[in-house]
Parts: sequence; structure tokens; C-alpha cells
Amino acid sequence: MTDRANDAIDQQGGAEGAAPKFGTFLGVFTPSVLTILGLIMYLRFGWVVGNLGLPLTILVVLVSSAITFITGLSASAIATNMRIGVGGEYFMISHSLGLELGGAIGIPLYLCRTLSVTFYSFGLAESLIILWPHAAIGPPPWHAEASITAVIIVLITLLSGRSASLALKLQIPIMVAVGVSIAALTIGVVAGGFQAPELHPTYRTAPQGLWYVFAVFFPAVTGFTAGIGMSGDLKDPRRSIPRGTLLAVATGAVVYLFVPVILSVAGSLDRNTLATAGILPWTDTAPLGPVLIYAGMWGAILSSAFGSVLSGPRVLQALSQDGLAPRFFSRLSRRGQPTVATWVTGALALGAVALGELNVVAQYVTVLFLTLYVIINISAAVEKLVGDPSYRPTIHVPWYVSLLGAAGALVVMFLLNPIACVVAMAIELTLFLYLRRRELTKRWGDVRAGVYLSLARYALLNLKKHRLDPRNWRPHIITFTEDVAKEPELIYIANSFNQHHGIVTVSKIVEGDLAELDIDVDEEGAMMNRVLKERDLVGFCEVNVAPDFETGVVNIAQANGIAGLQSNTLMFGWPAAREKLVSQLRILRTVAKIEKNTIIARLRYMDRTRMKKRIDLWWGGLENNGDLMLLLAHLLRTNPEWSSARIKIHSVVRSDEERERTEENLRALIDATRIDAETEIMVRPPETSIEDIVTVNSIGADIILMGLMIPEVGIEERYADWLIELSEGLGSVIFVRNASRFSGRLV
Repeated sequence: MTDRANDAIDQQGGAEGAAPKFGTFLGVFTPSVLTILGLIMYLRFGWVVGNLGLPLTILVVLVSSAITFITGLSASAIATNMRIGVGGEYFMISHSLGLELGGAIGIPLYLCRTLSVTFYSFGLAESLIILWPHAAIGPPPWHAEASITAVIIVLITLLSGRSASLALKLQIPIMVAVGVSIAALTIGVVAGGFQAPELHPTYRTAPQGLWYVFAVFFPAVTGFTAGIGMSGDLKDPRRSIPRGTLLAVATGAVVYLFVPVILSVAGSLDRNTLATAGILPWTDTAPLGPVLIYAGMWGAILSSAFGSVLSGPRVLQALSQDGLAPRFFSRLSRRGQPTVATWVTGALALGAVALGELNVVAQYVTVLFLTLYVIINISAAVEKLVGDPSYRPTIHVPWYVSLLGAAGALVVMFLLNPIACVVAMAIELTLFLYLRRRELTKRWGDVRAGVYLSLARYALLNLKKHRLDPRNWRPHIITFTEDVAKEPELIYIANSFNQHHGIVTVSKIVEGDLAELDIDVDEEGAMMNRVLKERDLVGFCEVNVAPDFETGVVNIAQANGIAGLQSNTLMFGWPAAREKLVSQLRILRTVAKIEKNTIIARLRYMDRTRMKKRIDLWWGGLENNGDLMLLLAHLLRTNPEWSSARIKIHSVVRSDEERERTEENLRALIDATRIDAETEIMVRPPETSIEDIVTVNSIGADIILMGLMIPEVGIEERYADWLIELSEGLGSVIFVRNASRFSGRLV
């Protein structure tokens, strides 16, 4: 964790100072285990056993519990590695995989918890309808059930918004009621005698088969993250979350292995009754069944509703603190409760009552919860694989175990509802892309930097072993600039030459002594990055201090790069002073000895929004510059704004015989390189200068590529004057010197 992240959590803690904090039992274990031991245990467990038989039921329970246990382990590993603030699963994912992915999961998570409030309230209302006086006034109308649901939502919202402590303490008698109902079932089975369990699947009331039954049962083991959702209200989340969560999962697994055994050997239950969906196998078996069993079932449903209405607002509070929801949702009451978020959640849950039938919605809610489990497991696996020095959990989970949990959750998602699975992933992908475009400013580091570093290291190690060939060559360019804001076209052309695939380094050299200069190198580099971003340009910016320009360039040229990604090309803009051009030519001669190419660009009239029509290339044939110029012209044309440009190769010869030979050679080269280009070979007229020929023939070109020779010592000034004269009447001229190890073979 970074200091910024710790500071942010400290601020959250300070804001919630008035709120009571909870321990492992009340804050994590109780809401988690009661959410697990819910409606499905009472209404569907007999149906599962009656259709699958005992051995297959045990297998279904073990596989389901294994997926949730692995996810619990992954969540625990992440929880022990950070100081967790409010938001539970959302907090862990956003601080591990980034705010964008955290938001893509957190927003649906909040909506799921809100709809869960409505769903559980409907379930409680449906089960309470048994008290309706059917004989006297007939079956209840739908609006009566909806009204009961609305009253339940209002009551639990008021209670939770006023005091999380009271809401959690109310779950203790609920837990007792659930325990009593299981004990009553056990007593009833023992008192009624035993029978041999069904050992083979019958599918009496589930002709769809094993996977259908599995899909119906699996939601029973979910919900163990209810305690994690209370992370901001815990005294010691790093300790309580792993202990409470894993204990709740283990307790649920034990109960779910015990209940089917009891039901399958109950002598008082016939096979058809057992395979019927509903609560009859429980109430018919347990003494005082209608009293004890219904009390436990109602308590379990009510507890699940409480868990959702407690954790949902805390996710909204965390989203608000991170700028993904309006700020006022994070306001706390004097008791330290997220009151505004709780009222909003209750209002949304109340509005969802109008949906009426929630069975279809429930499938989408379950699938969205499962995507959360997938991401939790992936987060733990990635953290383990990357091995950032800051990842030091006290619970160690092998990466392949976490990935196994993610794969299991993904499979179950498709089993539950393939359409809902695709819709859920599409929603979260859309949210992720939207949040990524918003370029959110986060206050903490996450594992993505470690992922990129690990991938970069892996790629570089393999690149180091790979023998570089002309086929793989592309320009990795160091662009030297005095002021990036005044030379954006230079960076644009550099990126165009490497098709936005190679490396462009933008280097600013400050002349002087680093020990004496008053300069903030990091701030200068950050300013350069801001300029590039404003102009939609890409480059790795760096600021270097050197005693003089030439020494700085040569030293940077030798040191820049790593493994197989060393820079191979130096690029200069056109200097305002003749002396600077002379200096660039001296650098050209020096860096040619270390096989670094040189480009000097005199860019004029560059309009990035206008489609370019023509690229001219002047082929001399004596300095091996032609192949690099032709490759650069081809690379330039692969960019969208240059795609319609024609490449025209010009060459000046001394005789007709030489013209035929040159034209034949260029045609063969074009055929061999598969680069679409035109050629124009002309015999130089007597008393006509090269400067005049170039000006007449290339006056309308968008880019003109010409070769550079290595000037001998002492003639740099004369050569600089000639380059100035040659390019004076033209548009954008790029001078190229090919000094690479593949000189003459790049195309």
C-alpha cells in the first residue's frame, strides 16, 4: 500500500469516528453465515436430495462449497495485505486491480445488493402469507403481498439507517432460531425412525438433470461476502474478515453436509414428498414444525435482507468517496452511519417492488455476484503472480488455486443462465470502458503497474535471446527537442515512422552542471508529458543535464534503451541557428560509429488533420540511405492520415545508359519489397544544379526524404550551408542517414 492510500483510509476512519466498530463474530461471521443459511436451505434442500440422491447431493455441496471457500481464501489473502476502508469487495478490487475495474464491479454490486433487499423482502412477505385468513376472505391479492413487502423494506431501512449495531445484534436471536429449526428437524428424524437413503439420482421432479439442480442449489452457498461488506465498520478488518468469512463458509458447508443426510434417512418422509419443492419435508418432520421451522426460515430471510441493506449503502458510500457517485452519498450521521446512502438504497429497493415478479431479476443478481467472485479470485492470482514487494499477505493462496476458483465461478455463471452471464459481462465491460475513458484520478497504487513490469521483463528476456534481423527492424527513435511545445510536429512524425508500435523517447538536454543548476528534473519531465497529452502525442519524456549539447546527445545515444529495445535512430528538429545544425552533423559522424541512424527534419506546413497526397524520395544510391528512406516512406503511409499518399522515387543520373540501369534496379527493388511506389529517373541537364532539380520536381510534395552523407572533419559548415540551400524553397524535408547494422538491407 502507498502512503497516499493509507492517508485516504485514515481520513475515512476519522470521518467515521463516531460509529461503533464490530469484531469478528458480530461484524463478519453472523451476517455471512445467516446469508448462507437462507431460503434455499428450507425450500429446496429436500428437493435436491429427492432428485439427486444422497451421494450426488454431497458432491454438489462439496463442489459448491469448494468454489466459495477458494473465493473466501482469495478475499482473505487480499484483505490481510491492505488496510481496508469502507466498501468491502469494491474497496479490495479497486485497490488491487485499479479504480476503473473496481467501479465496473462496484456499481453493479451496489445495485445487486439493493435488489437483494427487495428480493428477500418479497420472499419474507410470501412466506408470511400463510397467516392470511384464506378461509374467511379468500387468497390474498397481489397488492397485499406488495404492501407487506414495502412495509418490511421500510422497517429494515429505518432500523439499519439508525443503528448498524442494533441491526447486527438482532441477528443473534435470528441465528438462534435457525439453529433451533435445524435441531428440531434432527429430533424429528430421530424420533420418526430411519430408512435407507436414496443412493441414485431419480430426477422425479427435475427432469432437466444434474446441472439444472446444481444451478438451483448453488445460490445457497453464495452470500458469504456479506461480512466483507461491513469492512468500514470493523475494529480490525485485516483480522476479522479472513477469520469470520472462512469460518462462515466452513459452518455453511458443515450444515449443508448434515441437512441432506438427515433428510435422506428420515423414515417419516416418503420419496415423493422429499422431492417436492417447499418446506413440507421440514414442517412434516420436526416437532412443532410450523412454529419452529417457520421462525427459523423467517429469521434467515430477514437476516439476508438486513445484510443487503447494511452492506449496500457502504458500497455506495465508497463509490461516492472515490468520485464514482455524487459526493453527498458519503455523508455520515452523528452516529457515524451512511444515512443518505441508506435512505437512497431503501428508496430504490422500495421502487423495485413495482417490478412484481423478481425471479428473473434474481438470476441476473446471482450472476452479477458471481462475476464479483471471479474478479476476487483473479485479483488474488494476479497479485501472487506479479509478486510486488508490497504484496505480503498473512494468508498465502497459490495463484493456481485462485484461478481454479475463478474458473469454477465462471462455469457456474453459464450453468445458471448463459444469457444473464453474457449480459452481466457486457454491462461490466461497458462500465469499465466508460470509466477508463474518464481517466479517473486514483489516490493509491494497484497491481497493474506490477503486471506491466512483469510482462515487460518477460518480453525483454525473450527479446534478448531472439536474434534481431532486418525483417524485425523498426525505428526506435530518440527525439531531441529544446521545447516540446514548439515542436509537436517532430514528435508526430517520429510516432508515424514507427507506426505507433516502436519506442519514441523525447529528450530535452539542459546544458550545465547538475550539482549547480536549480532544476527539478521530474517536474520538467511531467510538464513535457502534459504537453504531449494535450496534443494527443505519445512519447517517453526525459530531461538530461549535460555539460554541452553534443556530449549530452552522444552519451544519451549510447545509454538509451534496454535489452533488445535500444534506440537505433536519433531525430533532430531544424535548428534556428546554423551553428546548431553544424553541431548536429558532428553528432551524426560520431553516432554512426555505434550504428545509430540520424534524421534531421525541417518540417513546414504540417496539418495533422489533412490527408496527405505525396511522399517524395530522392535516391542517390551511393550512401546506402535509400533503403531506410524507402522503409520510412512505407511506414509513414501505413498511418491513416497518410494512407492515400503516393510514394514517388526520384533519381538523378548522368547518362541515358545509367538511367536505364537505375530504373531497372529500382523496379526490381519495388517488386521485391512489395512497396507501391512510382519512379522518375532523370538525366541531369548541363549547368543545372541539384538544388534546382529537387525544387522543380518536389515543390508540391507533402514530405521529401533525402539522404545525408557523413561530412569529413572541417567541412561541416559548408555541408550545413548546402543543406539549408537545398531545403529552402521546399515544404517539409527530412534528411536521413542510415548507419544501422543492416545498412542497405532494410527493405
